[in-house]
Amino acid sequence: MLSDYQQYIAEKEKLDFFINKGFRIKDVEENLEGSFLVLERHDGKKEIFHEETLHIKHADSRKYFASLLIKQQQRQEN
Repeated sequence: MLSDYQQYIAEKEKLDFFINKGFRIKDVEENLEGSFLVLERHDGKKEIFHEETLHIKHADSRKYFASLLIKQQQRQEN
């Protein structure tokens, strides 16, 4: 079983992996089990998109994705 810190790092690394591959946060659903993030990536002219769902359980990971979401929204506004 992962320690609390290891769980946070594992979830953060998954998020960073997808963000670095060009995915953006499309939707967030929260419940008692944590957060379910739907990430999407559009592949240029082909109009093909990829979608992934991540289950985020750790509170610090949830704070981290919230900061990513704020940055994403700020980029869209500019």
